[in-house]
Amino acid sequence: MLTTFEVLSLPARREILERLRSGPSSVSELSDALGLSQPITSKHLRVLKDAGFVSVRPDAQRRWYELRPEPFVEVAQWLEPYRWMWEDRLDRLGRYLDDEEASR
Repeated sequence: MLTTFEVLSLPARREILERLRSGPSSVSELSDALGLSQPITSKHLRVLKDAGFVSVRPDAQRRWYELRPEPFVEVAQWLEPYRWMWEDRLDRLGRYLDDEEASR
């Protein structure tokens, strides 16, 4: 079984997840959008399904894939202790930009 970060390490899988944010899609729709063959897209979807990131719903000859929220909550919880690193930098950037705007 792959770890969450191994599953998310491939750009094609992240792009599939990004496309599924707008709603369920079939393998053929995802393949066309990503410019990948259907067998390759199906392989990535199987990995995402096995890791719990997507669910599949059969509908006659098609299979519809959609996001499952639970793994994303888990990733967000894991990242929470590290949030200070980028929030502090964003706060400093905001103050710098405010100072630049005020000096004009």
